[in-house]
Amino acid sequence: MDGFKMSRPRLVVIGNGMAGMRTVEEILSAAPGYFDITVFSGEPQPNYDRIMLSPLLAGDKNFTDIVLNDYDWYEANNIRLIAGEHVDWIDRKKRIVRGAHGNDVPYDIALLATGSNPFVLPIQGAELDGVQTFRTVADVEDMLAVAKPGCKAVVIGGGLLGLEAAHGLNLRGADVTVIHLMPTLMERQLDASAAHLLERALTARGMTILTATETAAFVGDEQVRAVRLKDGTEIEADLVVMAVGIRPNAGLARAVGLTCNRGVIVDDWMRTSDPEIFAIGECVEHDGEVFGLVAPIWEMAKIAANAMTGNQGPGFCPTVSIARLKVSGIDMVSAGAFMGDATTDDIVLRDASRGIYKRLVLRENRIVGIVAFGDARDSGWHFQLMKDETDIETFRDSVIFGPALDGAAGPAEVVLALPDHAEICGCNGIAKGKIVSAISEFGLTTLEAVRARTKASSSCGSCTMQVEALLKATIGNAYAPVMVKSMCTCTDLSHDEVRRRILGGDLKSISAVMQALEWKTPDGCHSCRPALNFYLLCAWPGEYVDDAQSRFVNERMHANIQKDGTFSVVPRMWGGVTNARELRAIADVVEKFDIPEVKITGGQRIDMLGVRREDLPAVWRDLNAAGLVSGHAYGKALRTVKTCVGSEWCRFGTQNSTAMGIALEKMSWGSWHPHKVKMAVSGCPRNCAESSIKDFGVIATEAGWDLLVGGNGGIKLRGAELLCKVTMADEVLEYCAAFLQVYREEALYLERTAHWIERVGIDYVKSRIVEDAEGRAALAERFHHAQQFAQVDPWEERSAGPTPPSYVDVAELV
Repeated sequence: MDGFKMSRPRLVVIGNGMAGMRTVEEILSAAPGYFDITVFSGEPQPNYDRIMLSPLLAGDKNFTDIVLNDYDWYEANNIRLIAGEHVDWIDRKKRIVRGAHGNDVPYDIALLATGSNPFVLPIQGAELDGVQTFRTVADVEDMLAVAKPGCKAVVIGGGLLGLEAAHGLNLRGADVTVIHLMPTLMERQLDASAAHLLERALTARGMTILTATETAAFVGDEQVRAVRLKDGTEIEADLVVMAVGIRPNAGLARAVGLTCNRGVIVDDWMRTSDPEIFAIGECVEHDGEVFGLVAPIWEMAKIAANAMTGNQGPGFCPTVSIARLKVSGIDMVSAGAFMGDATTDDIVLRDASRGIYKRLVLRENRIVGIVAFGDARDSGWHFQLMKDETDIETFRDSVIFGPALDGAAGPAEVVLALPDHAEICGCNGIAKGKIVSAISEFGLTTLEAVRARTKASSSCGSCTMQVEALLKATIGNAYAPVMVKSMCTCTDLSHDEVRRRILGGDLKSISAVMQALEWKTPDGCHSCRPALNFYLLCAWPGEYVDDAQSRFVNERMHANIQKDGTFSVVPRMWGGVTNARELRAIADVVEKFDIPEVKITGGQRIDMLGVRREDLPAVWRDLNAAGLVSGHAYGKALRTVKTCVGSEWCRFGTQNSTAMGIALEKMSWGSWHPHKVKMAVSGCPRNCAESSIKDFGVIATEAGWDLLVGGNGGIKLRGAELLCKVTMADEVLEYCAAFLQVYREEALYLERTAHWIERVGIDYVKSRIVEDAEGRAALAERFHHAQQFAQVDPWEERSAGPTPPSYVDVAELV
């Protein structure tokens, strides 16, 4: 064993989750270089945020978005990560940690951070394929393999984890049923009134909620096909997710002789019964209590780090914690004795129409419990009053309405009045004092710098206002807000910030955005409403309902209005290819409706100019009958895919450019974008289809395909830049889908690809699409997911419906 001897003490961490790595981060901060550190991870990935598994399941984030410490972080901090290897044994006498794959690592101090295991119902059929838990990235991957639109998913458990799984599956298009044993959802966090509002909100999102219902068995041969309830009812199921609770993962500790009860018994400094082994997080038991919220676990991490590095201070003394929760985009908070008892009374604010409920539980004019549903902005202040045992008698009449009615001028002043230990960022467990210290110590002057250094407000973004207030207060005039143009006069927020808060805040309607982001004009204006409509469509495909009144007139009419008030109708011709049937149908329509002009467009299509408004539905109907659909010539959408004849006919052609163009157009038609998008495929470097001035251009070569992006043939001519070269046709489609999606997700509304790439740089675009294969695949997948809901011909819908609305104002087109 002498060969393993190091000059520094050796720390072996068993578990690569949030608790273990938070402890390592605290060690690196308090005593950098103190330990030689090895980390065993049972999962093959680096450390990631388990709280973000629900957005990962829903498709709102990809794995790279939820990584807390990537592989470069381990390398930069000289940490040896043994990924994908569980620990089988700890030889406490020889002080060796033994991995399942044969890695034996000696230690001076070991840290158990094994977390918890999901509880599996001991009922018939629990072993069937398709019955699983929701705890890891691997679980999410297994669920996504089944969770296709229309699949039947049953979630057992109406607690926080179960409802997060249900929400994610619902967004994936699954038909979701939640079965919960107790009479109300989330009974450990919400009272009956808040739970009722939650059930109503989830039902409105299309889920079926069954409370006071017990599961008897899972039915199937090898694959689950149904869930049988105690009353004999069977619910069809392609996928069953069990989320009925967790238990401390103390198996290893128990096997090697450490004192355990429900969890690994630890003292006030996180030492186990073996003084050389510490334990942290959900696997531990302290004074008869086990823990699942991040706040006490972050406190454990700090105390353990100090004790392990010889700086033992005050021990762990858990205090009342506030549970900040978010399910399906709804903010919820609970703390203390929120159910009340015979010795308490309540102050309640309920606005059922807005889905808002607040309850303060009082004992002798002191807050002892809090519940907030739908609006949790004041909960931090209420929680501080509860912790400080403040007598609220003098402002009891106004306390439910928040601190602004207690003499404070607003949210900024409230956060400045909080003590240093008050938690600001619930997602990452960041207290006010840490944010202020980081600003001062590292000279931070921007919100992004604070996010990068502390992670505060980097997840859901709901604490952005508080973090900005701390930044301004700490550095005064040195504060350097990034000067970005606001969306419009209705808000001071930029397009990027609004998009980030739509996703982070799970905002799914224009009214919800305006309410949550405190829009100055209640109904918005002609500038912000179309932008919000697009951002919501992009963020929540299949869930957000397109608001026709928030579109420009051409998009409302599904045709281009001309200067005389008539309309231009342009059917889609895939890759510029047509046939006799389509041409005959167009000719018939022109004659039947006396359309005065027919023109071949630059995008290889036929434009019928001068169609009267009242004739539009009938024109669309006749064109639909011949198989023609809208060419979206009027929209901030994919317009055309121009092609040359390529190798099928041209003696210079090297690839079948026509077939490629048709494949690209059929993949991407109907997709909405920040601005119009045009594509082209040229069959050889002679570039007859003008691919080099398109938003996405493809040029065939002997070796494959050159992909170009960001071209513009408009007023300001811009040549497209080379993105990459590929060899396979499938790669062209994947790169195109990824490019369109990153443009959809990140460009400003009304920003062409040319201007967007000039702003962010071609190297950035390459880093997202060419250099990051996993990210590229995730972008393409999100694009295809959105296309499931976008590829609906508006002409067909409108021709069967009412007459289009009257034209309002030509000035809208300017």
